[in-house]
Amino acid sequence: MVGIDRRTGARLSNFESALQAVEYILGTRLGSVILLREFGGGVVELLGRLLTADLFLAWCQLVATAIDEWEPRFKVRRVYFSGSVEEIRSGIAKILIEVDYRPKGHLGDFTVQTVATLGVNANGSVVSQ
Repeated sequence: MVGIDRRTGARLSNFESALQAVEYILGTRLGSVILLREFGGGVVELLGRLLTADLFLAWCQLVATAIDEWEPRFKVRRVYFSGSVEEIRSGIAKILIEVDYRPKGHLGDFTVQTVATLGVNANGSVVSQ
């Protein structure tokens, strides 16, 4: 399967298309897609709040649930922060998502091709680590 970059129109590989889908899912507010009100990640609504242990756990759960629900080519293994305590406090820690990549998941074939780690950048983009 080949996808299309939503910004440039360039061709994307299946894996790049799945990354773009995760970026769109996590950046979409719940209720903002007119004909599919339940679509989105729910994580945007948590931005700007004081980071507590409960909020961190809720955020991790929302990310995992949204990806598992809306992107069948990925199955989330875990969501975690990478960095020291000081980096996390100052807001420069990396957010990492470990997933099983299932290239034909959208076709009902859930065979895992590889395990990948995705990084969420400060600008909201999702990249493979």
